[in-house]
Amino acid sequence: MGATRVGERRDNAGVGQGGAFVDIDVDDEQDVIDLNVTSTVRLAKHVLRDMVSRGEGRVLVTSSIAATMPGTYQAVYNASKSFLRSFAQALGTEIADSGVTVTALMPGPTETEFFHRADMDDTRVGASDKDDPAQVAEQGVEAMLSGRAKIVAGSVGTKAQAATGTVLPDGVKARLHRRMAEPGSAR
Repeated sequence: MGATRVGERRDNAGVGQGGAFVDIDVDDEQDVIDLNVTSTVRLAKHVLRDMVSRGEGRVLVTSSIAATMPGTYQAVYNASKSFLRSFAQALGTEIADSGVTVTALMPGPTETEFFHRADMDDTRVGASDKDDPAQVAEQGVEAMLSGRAKIVAGSVGTKAQAATGTVLPDGVKARLHRRMAEPGSAR
């Protein structure tokens, strides 16, 4: 996959909604759940039955390193990504002897329109440098093709953030996420 040129933005299907949970319209939160949870379960149900019956196949489920932390100012998004990580790993274990693998892709912040669409341009994470989407995709595909259960994809910084997150208590991670995702924190 080619590298992203400086200043070029790549788009994706991801949706999120930044801001205080009590201020976000429930229909916007439901859109996040519908895309991340409902559509993934429905699609997996459809394709995995066929793959398992054939005895071969690879599935890549896009979770996020957000799955590993309470998502202050992104409560529903992070929770949906936690669902996806758990779902992918459970399915992969369940069908381990079938010839089919399921890989959880866990990127960090990636240079797409996601943060703009999530109304997070004024947050630290929204205004920060992000990972190259081509690098994330390439690492995800390589992990899927090799049958890995999970991959933290992206830069060394993203991988370090994910590793640090494995040792920090949830309360600390929630406060750190607040600093990154709080509206107005980019100022």
